[in-house]
Amino acid sequence: MPVTTPLSLQMQGSRRSVTIEPSRSALVIIDMQNFFLHPELSPGATDGRAAVPPTLDMISGFRGAGMKVLWTNWGLDDFDLLTLPAAFYAGFSDSGDSMTDSFGSDMGNLSITTSNGTNTTVALGRKLIRGSWNAQPWGPLYPAMVEGLDTGTDLYFHKNRLSGLWGAQTPLGLWLQENSITTLFFGGVNADQCVWGTLLDAYCMFAILVLQ
Repeated sequence: MPVTTPLSLQMQGSRRSVTIEPSRSALVIIDMQNFFLHPELSPGATDGRAAVPPTLDMISGFRGAGMKVLWTNWGLDDFDLLTLPAAFYAGFSDSGDSMTDSFGSDMGNLSITTSNGTNTTVALGRKLIRGSWNAQPWGPLYPAMVEGLDTGTDLYFHKNRLSGLWGAQTPLGLWLQENSITTLFFGGVNADQCVWGTLLDAYCMFAILVLQ
């Protein structure tokens, strides 16, 4: 496999340093979406919003070192809605026990203040359906993602379970295999659910390095 310019990173914990190959390493950002981070939709997600500036710093660092940034977010389609387990519908239901206000339901409209201080009304769209406003990256992460996709440093992957690698084949998993990526760094929300689930599945498939 090709070797470019290996990087030596200092770490905390029992392993004090590690050497990685940039061409086989990537940053995976999970679920930093409006649904989970916007103050009106998730007012309690203060820690998640506080993680945005460090995430932007990581994005800049990874791009500068020639490593890919992989946005991995909930992005369901109508076929996914037919195959999701009932427990998932219950977990994402506003009432806690109904499919009618869970995945795929219309979330209505929201009045927001834009970056220039003007008020506008946005259609939230269907809950965590790909292409909806509620499913796009939150705040300054959105233009950062658009910039990365336009310049080719970043890629975007939809997922339909907590883990972005659950199942025999996923868009993220196929890309990692096809591009011989063996070292992954993780960021995103929620650390105890979707980030952790993807990390566990990745542990069984790739050589993992976790950046917290």
